[in-house]
Amino acid sequence: MFAAENGLKGDPRLQAISDAIRVVPHFPKPGIMFQDITTLLLDHKAFKDTVDIFVDRYRDMDISVVAGVEARGFMFGPSIALAIGAKFVPLRKPRKLPGEVIAEAYDLEYGSDCLEMHVGAVQPGERVIVIDDLVATGGTLSAAIRLLERVGAQVVECACVIGLREVKGQRRLNGKPLYILVEPREIDGCY
Repeated sequence: MFAAENGLKGDPRLQAISDAIRVVPHFPKPGIMFQDITTLLLDHKAFKDTVDIFVDRYRDMDISVVAGVEARGFMFGPSIALAIGAKFVPLRKPRKLPGEVIAEAYDLEYGSDCLEMHVGAVQPGERVIVIDDLVATGGTLSAAIRLLERVGAQVVECACVIGLREVKGQRRLNGKPLYILVEPREIDGCY
C-alpha cells in the first residue's frame, strides 16, 4: 500500500521525498532508470521526513526489530529503530558478517544472491519490520521474510521508500503487507 492511500494523501512531504530522488537513466545497464537515493540523503528535510513517516507508522505497533536489507536499508533502518525503541538487525550479503550466520538464498532476474543474519540476532516471537530503499520484483524482501521466519520472528510488514504501483513480486511476500512511500520517478533534469 502506498502512504498516499493510507492517511497521507496530499501530504507535501511525499512530493518532496519523490523530488529529492535523482533518476539516473541507463544505470547500471541500458533500459534501467536507477532511483538514486543518495540525493535524498543530501536533503536533510526530505531525509528526516522519510524517517518520520516510517516512525509515525511503526511507533505504536510493538515492533522490537527493524531489519535492514543491505545496503540501502541500512541508511533508513537504524534511525527508525532508534526512534521506535527497537533494535536494528542488518541483513547482509554473503561473507560480510563475522561469526555464525544463518543464510537464505534467492533468485534474481539475472542470477541468484543470498542474505545472511547473525545467529541469535532475532529471537522467536519478536515483531519485525523489514526496510529497504526500493522494491521491484519482491525477491529480496521475500528472502528476508523467509530468513526471519526461519528463526521464529513475526514479520509484521515490509517497508520501502520507493516501489512500483504493481509490484510484480508482491504475491511472493507470503501475504505480508508492503508499505511504500513513493513511486519511482521516470525523468530528472539534474544529471
